[in-house]
Amino acid sequence: MDTNKNIENKINSTLEAVNAIEPVNVSPFFKDKTMQRLFSEKEKTNSNWNWFTPKLQLATLVCVVILNVIAFTQMKSSSYEENMNTFSETYGLSTNYETSYLN
Repeated sequence: MDTNKNIENKINSTLEAVNAIEPVNVSPFFKDKTMQRLFSEKEKTNSNWNWFTPKLQLATLVCVVILNVIAFTQMKSSSYEENMNTFSETYGLSTNYETSYLN
């Protein structure tokens, strides 16, 4: 029974707290000022990408496509043996057929 009295006391204290709430006096132009502040700020954009305009994007896309076409045609025209010889010469993996008696 003690818990019922405790619960009733909590309910009564809550209702008394609600009665203590008083209306707030607000300036008559508060809503107008708030709405002006909310909607007067322009949307901020990320300034890091402002220079990358659609014209520049199109030009970049065209350059990338052209470079890919050139690379693809060069890859088709060269043979596997040429690529392997170039690779082995670049990294010093090719065998030297010239013999020297001075070594």
